[in-house]
Amino acid sequence: MDIDESSHARRHPAAADPDPADRSVTTALHSIRDVMTGSDHDSDRTKVHPLVRAAAEWSWRLLVIMGALYVLFLAYQKFGEVLVPVGLAILGAAFLAPAVDWLHRHRVPRSLSVIITLLVAMGVLAGILAFVIEQFIDGLPRLTAQVTDTVNSVKDWLVHGPFNVPQEQMDHIGNDVVNVIQKNQDKVTTGALATAATVTEIVTGTLLTIFLMIFFLYGGGQIWRFCTKVIPIGSRARVMHAGVAGFGTLVGYVRATVAVALVDAVGIGVGLAILQVPLALPLASLVFIGAFIPIVGALVTGTLAVLIALITNGWIAAVIATAIVVAVMQIESHVLQPFLLGRSVRLHPVAVVLGIAAGIVTAGIVGGLLAVPAIAFFNTAVRSLYAELDSGDEAVPADPAEPEPDSMYGVVADEPIWDEMDAPGVHGPLEPGGDRDQGTRDEEPRDEEPGNRGRPGEKPGGGERDHEAQGGSDRPTDRD
Repeated sequence: MDIDESSHARRHPAAADPDPADRSVTTALHSIRDVMTGSDHDSDRTKVHPLVRAAAEWSWRLLVIMGALYVLFLAYQKFGEVLVPVGLAILGAAFLAPAVDWLHRHRVPRSLSVIITLLVAMGVLAGILAFVIEQFIDGLPRLTAQVTDTVNSVKDWLVHGPFNVPQEQMDHIGNDVVNVIQKNQDKVTTGALATAATVTEIVTGTLLTIFLMIFFLYGGGQIWRFCTKVIPIGSRARVMHAGVAGFGTLVGYVRATVAVALVDAVGIGVGLAILQVPLALPLASLVFIGAFIPIVGALVTGTLAVLIALITNGWIAAVIATAIVVAVMQIESHVLQPFLLGRSVRLHPVAVVLGIAAGIVTAGIVGGLLAVPAIAFFNTAVRSLYAELDSGDEAVPADPAEPEPDSMYGVVADEPIWDEMDAPGVHGPLEPGGDRDQGTRDEEPRDEEPGNRGRPGEKPGGGERDHEAQGGSDRPTDRD
């Protein structure tokens, strides 16, 4: 050992002679790492079969995904009263964004465009609700009388029909119902108080939804760009464009769903009115609301309309109402949805049903309402990311330029995103009329260096070097 090494050992005894315990711990950690990764090629006992390694990799990734979903579920359980208004505000912004952008393109200030659109929308909604409630109040006495007559007819049929149920037993059933209501009066009162609390939560959530919708309509693009700041700079542009594509799909989905719901409500409502079914307009309103939950909502509201037709107008009216509901649903499934939604929003029925079931279990009716839009959004966003990655486009800017002032979503104002049948970034470029990276990929012609310039008809890079390679050097040789 020379003088420098000995002096270093005296100053740092741990470096000269490490603790055996530390060496054993380090060796154990390296062994565990090598076994988990299969990177130790010096020992046969640490080698893992490829199938086992693949199964382990899939297993821990699935566990991580399940853990992330569980964390999201816990977050909803904790902050559901805030997350639900956020989701509803995004849907409302997707529905009203075309009107806001249209006003803004016609030289109306964006803030004024947002206020006008919201006031008109709330006015129309309030007028429809007032009319429906008035019709419900007017038709409720008639419905009550017809339901009472139907119940009495059923009792008479059970007593005097083929079943020959004794009259005393029927009276006993009625008395039992009254006794159950009296015994559970406290629960009824508690339920009324809970309903009052629910109404308070609904009012608070509605105000929060309107508040958020104002800011989403006014500066949704800025909010999204701020949210993407947490993404690594190399992937930020792809994530931003995926969000734009997903929101474009969401706009198309909401627009198409409103059109489909309107057709369903008008078709079934007109049919019930022709059959003179009580509360035809309120039932049509329920059909309109139920159409926002695909498959399940239309089925439930249509069944309710058929039952009311059966109770009030008899089985012939119920059969006709069933035919009307089935015909309207067939038109919706085979004509309206393929034409309005297009390929970008089309989802498999299994995904729709499972998503609605998961949403209802997690968040009730609101969860079922938000499930399909969320699936459509993430479906398009993921497909957009795959399209970006498959294209191998390395010229995506790390921090994309600001969108046009006429559009809050980074889409040119002359051809808005909601007029496209397919989601932007999936079946075509994000911006209509050209590729967003065309200016980046089309490189300017480089100036040739003076040394590389050749004579006309000569390949670049020729000249003196090629002349020397062919043995035609002009330098003097020994022979000269």
